[in-house]
Amino acid sequence: MSWFQSLVLGLVQGLTEFLPVSSSAHLRLTAAFAGWDDPGAAFTAITQLGTEAAVLIYFRKDVGNILSAWFRSLTNKAMRSNHDARMGWLVIVGSIPIGVLGVTLKDQIEGPFRDLRVTATMLIVMGIVLGVADRLAARDEAGGRHRVAKQRKVLEDLNTRDGLLFGICQAMALIPGVSRSGATISGGLFMGYSRAAAARYSFLLAMPAVLASGTFELKDAAEEGHVSWGPTVFATIIAFAVGYAVIAWFMKFISHKSFMPFVWYRIALGIVIIALVGTDVLSPHAAESAG
Repeated sequence: MSWFQSLVLGLVQGLTEFLPVSSSAHLRLTAAFAGWDDPGAAFTAITQLGTEAAVLIYFRKDVGNILSAWFRSLTNKAMRSNHDARMGWLVIVGSIPIGVLGVTLKDQIEGPFRDLRVTATMLIVMGIVLGVADRLAARDEAGGRHRVAKQRKVLEDLNTRDGLLFGICQAMALIPGVSRSGATISGGLFMGYSRAAAARYSFLLAMPAVLASGTFELKDAAEEGHVSWGPTVFATIIAFAVGYAVIAWFMKFISHKSFMPFVWYRIALGIVIIALVGTDVLSPHAAESAG
C-alpha cells in the first residue's frame, strides 16, 4: 500500500465510520474503483482504532462516568441501580453477539462477505430498513390530525432486553454494506428510542467491539507481518482526526434532521455497484492486498 492510498483510505474511514453508510463498504469500494488491492479486513479493523479513539475523546465524560460507576458497583450494591453503572453492564451485554459471531465467522468476514454483490445488496436492504425506521420515528415525533405526538425513549429507559437487541443489530455490521451505526440506530428507532439516544448508545456500544477487533488484528498482523505498518498507522491517524470532526457534526445533525439523505445515498450506491458488476466494469472479487 502506498502513502497516497493510505491517505485516501484514512479519509474514507474517518468520513464514513459514524455515518449510517458503512465504512467497510466504502473502503472496499474505494479500492475497487481506484483499481487498488482490497485493503482487507485487518486494515479496516486497525484503522477503526483511530476512529474509536475519536469516540473516546468526544464522549470522554460519558465514558469516564460509566467506567467509574461500573467499577464501584462491583463492590457497592447501592451503586447497581445507578444509571451509569447500568450502562456499563448493558454495554457488556450488548457486546456479546458481535464478539461471538466475530470469532465464529472470521473466515467468512475476510472472504465471501467482501463480495461486492453482497455489499451492494446490504447497502440497499439496510437503506430501506433505515428509511422505514426513520419514518416511524418522524411520525411519532410529529403526531398528526388524529394522533398525539409520542414521546420516544431515552437512554435512561434502556434495559437488558433492549441492550441485547442493540447488540444483535450491531453484529449485523460484520457484513460490509450493513453499517454499524446504521444497523444499531435502525434497531433503536424500531424499539422506540429517539434518534439522539439510539446514536449515542450506538457509539458507546461500538467501543468494546472495535477495540477488541483492532487489538486482535494488530496481534495477528504483528505475528504474520502482512500489514504495511507505516501507511496503516498514517491512515489510522487521518481516520482519527477526520472521525472526530464527523462525530461532532453528526450529533448536531440528528437532533433536528432526518436520516433520509443517507437512505437515498445507500440505495443509489447499491444500484450503481450492481450495474457496474453486472456489466463487468467492476470485479466482485478484488485481490487481497499482500502488504
